[in-house]
Amino acid sequence: MSAFVPITSFVRSASCRLTWKGSPRVLQLLTPNPAGLTCVLAAGKKDLINLPVLVEDELEEQFVRGSGPGGQATNKTSNCVVLKHIPTGIVVKCHQTRSVDINRKRAREIMREKLDVAYKGDLSEVVLKKKESVLRKQEKRRKANENLERKRLFKDALAADSKPGSDTV
Repeated sequence: MSAFVPITSFVRSASCRLTWKGSPRVLQLLTPNPAGLTCVLAAGKKDLINLPVLVEDELEEQFVRGSGPGGQATNKTSNCVVLKHIPTGIVVKCHQTRSVDINRKRAREIMREKLDVAYKGDLSEVVLKKKESVLRKQEKRRKANENLERKRLFKDALAADSKPGSDTV
């Protein structure tokens, strides 16, 4: 374990120009990005690492008035973000919070996921995660139904044993 201490301290002190390249068996250390590229971190979705990088020149961003509950605070402020990816024509509208900055970040996260689905189709990480989730839910439901059936059969067996005249000696 002591052999990994210098590596972790080096990783913490690395600048944003460096990216982590990991392998299942051997941890390759850091390799620098080509000059001019910045490090883009996806906050909150650490398991979705292969999403496409957004190029700001390909995006068209507008701020429009939101809709929904909130009354005057929602109707008078233009904090709804409409993001359009020009090459594909994909449009994302985000009005999840009252903050324009948070809505901009969330709109970009949603755009990355939609571009991943558009480029990779059924091999997209988002689609694969959704399929896994559906399969887990189906398996959980199947197990619950099996348990309910076992309980019903057990209850029927207890009721049959407690009937008078069914005593066997």
